[in-house]
Amino acid sequence: MAEIDPDRPHPARIYDYLLGGACNFAPDRAFAEQFLRVMPGAADAARLNRAFLRRAVRFGVDAGVTQFLDLGSGIPTVGNVHETAPGARVLHVDNDPIAIAHSEIELADAPNATAVLGDLRDTDAVLAAAAEVLDLTRPVGLLMLAVLHFVDEPHEPLRRYTDAIAPGSYLAITHGTADGAPDKREDVLRLYASSGSPATPRDRAQVADLVDGLVVEPPGVVWTPLWRPDEPAAGNPAQSLTYAVVARKV
Repeated sequence: MAEIDPDRPHPARIYDYLLGGACNFAPDRAFAEQFLRVMPGAADAARLNRAFLRRAVRFGVDAGVTQFLDLGSGIPTVGNVHETAPGARVLHVDNDPIAIAHSEIELADAPNATAVLGDLRDTDAVLAAAAEVLDLTRPVGLLMLAVLHFVDEPHEPLRRYTDAIAPGSYLAITHGTADGAPDKREDVLRLYASSGSPATPRDRAQVADLVDGLVVEPPGVVWTPLWRPDEPAAGNPAQSLTYAVVARKV
């Protein structure tokens, strides 16, 4: 098992801090505050991303999906998959040991939800773990939220996962982009590189390419708050810093 390194910020714990959580260390908070100085809307973007997760999960449930594989799940604080779809079977996967340790505590009273330590780039190991918890011959909601911008070459892992899931499954992605703030791109890249978790923001066309071969559900690749919102989006959607898309395997 990977070692917990409290001296190095980790995306899962930074995200937890931006959401107002308490499962983070001083380096995570310091990085988040630096990020907020560069991108003041980052905390709002994190909340918009979590709100999208709830809408995407509800969309899957309404389509008949009863099981979810959440890759790069982070720390399952309020409003996560197992709470949004309490009757569904859920496997949370993250490469941060502290996120998984906290997940195990959070999921103690959620008998249908499990968390395992894993890296989504290690597709064989993750799919083996998924096969122990989920029925991959039936539709799955595959969630990759705010994680693929930390993957240098995401196409091969994505192909492996979409090949492994059954027809009728859904893939939901959110992905960081510099489209809404191109002048901040280099500052953000330098900041993430200094943290040991380099990021690769992608534009709208590149995010659309990630779901090539799947049937993209309306409204397509859009700013996160514009994907089937519960109420009209307020403010400038580009301040979400993130694109969202849901696509179906046929």
